[in-house]
Amino acid sequence: MFTQSGTTLKIACFGLFLFIANPAFASETNAVDAFFGTMNGYLAAVFFYDVFPGEAEFPFIVAWLSVGAIYMTFRFGFINLRMMGHAFAIIRGKYQTPEDKGEVTPFQALTTALSATVGLGNIAGVAIAIIIGGPGAIIWMIIAGFFGMSAKFTEVTLGQLYRQTRPDGRLMGGAMYYLSDGLAEKGMAGFGKALAIMFTIFCIAASLGGGNAFQVSQALGAIQGEVSFFNDFPWVFGIIMATLVGFVIIGGIKRIAHAAEAIVPTMVIIYVVTCLWIILANISAIPDALATIWHGAFSLEAGFGALVGVIVQGFKRAAFSSEAGIGSAVIAHSAASVKYPVRQGIVALHEPFIDTIIICTMTALVIVVTGVYNAPEHAALVDAKQGAALTSVAFGSVVPWFSSILSLSVVLFAFSTMISWSYYGERCWTYMFGEKFSMIYKITFLAFIVLATLGSAGNILDFSDLLLLAMALPNFIGLYILQDKVADALKTYRNKLKQGEFT
Repeated sequence: MFTQSGTTLKIACFGLFLFIANPAFASETNAVDAFFGTMNGYLAAVFFYDVFPGEAEFPFIVAWLSVGAIYMTFRFGFINLRMMGHAFAIIRGKYQTPEDKGEVTPFQALTTALSATVGLGNIAGVAIAIIIGGPGAIIWMIIAGFFGMSAKFTEVTLGQLYRQTRPDGRLMGGAMYYLSDGLAEKGMAGFGKALAIMFTIFCIAASLGGGNAFQVSQALGAIQGEVSFFNDFPWVFGIIMATLVGFVIIGGIKRIAHAAEAIVPTMVIIYVVTCLWIILANISAIPDALATIWHGAFSLEAGFGALVGVIVQGFKRAAFSSEAGIGSAVIAHSAASVKYPVRQGIVALHEPFIDTIIICTMTALVIVVTGVYNAPEHAALVDAKQGAALTSVAFGSVVPWFSSILSLSVVLFAFSTMISWSYYGERCWTYMFGEKFSMIYKITFLAFIVLATLGSAGNILDFSDLLLLAMALPNFIGLYILQDKVADALKTYRNKLKQGEFT
């Protein structure tokens, strides 16, 4: 099966290369860009209509996601604070048992999910939040990340509760399963199935947008500053990335998990150490930078509408970065080997914490202390919303070759994000159409990698936001309806923990 799938994918990639290499293909850039722009108009009319009175704009889907995450935090008694230490113990393997059933370890599931979230949302997304909302948006990103930890716990626990075992022993899980099966238990089978289908459609589309096109677009913007060849031949970068991704995604979750387990810790360490170096090199500017961030987060100087705009940017970029409440990471966590569903939900608390609260804060401090976000000489990057390229400039302003490190980080982050999102999209695709048609999705995913090199960053960014955030609509309906299942499982688990039944 592997050989047959691999051969099919190689043939498809070769055909794609011949198609892209045709000189006439380059002339379609405007058509591709126009497609993303047209789609944005339709999607925004549905999911991004303003729910806030007055001049300030607060899109419905951002409000829906934010309110849900805050509610879950209170509903489960600030589990995002109380269980962090226990989560770390689980990750270290303290509570492994022979009864654990799954395809990957809790740590591998976490790194697979992190590989989808720790990426360009942290590098490009933070810069874009500062470009649009100012430095104050970072405070609201952190706040949103804190509440998002509880949303992540809720959805991952449900993913474990309702996962299914296929005849071949493979575990299948995700929001589509607890939406269909969980709501069926509540006597809402038809409604649950409709929500599950809605979720899978959004997830498939988001995997091609936020999990693919946005990653490639931002990575290309960063690498073009280091390798001028890609300025004239951007599609070559797309072909290279498509080939590398194709070799990994053939092997399914186990190969993706092993790749993520190796890549994620390494790239996070390299990135954080480099950020700390830059911050320490500008240590004298830290007090002013923190004051600027804090003032921008709560200032009413530009009016109440401007303040709401800062909040919206922070929450929106946090959602895009950590994906808490979106339901995507549930697919990876559902394959984890754990005896108790709540246990993997607790492990998932670390995901928004690492992704948004730690790494996003590092990126924000680098951008603010170096001052690149408001420097006139970088206005073109700001206007084009090239967040990754702007962060690259910030890195290079301290030590010139640091920009090369960032470019490498961007490519690694984009690569790891794409392999995880390809799995998310493929699982949703097979839920809709069956396993035998999964290769169609994989070929489509690889094609989008190349197409993304021909669209503008602005249109792709908007397209990604719309599709990714739209997943929260059906997902949170399920979380609200099934919250009691999570509460009961958590109560039972905590009682066992207090009584010392876990060793």
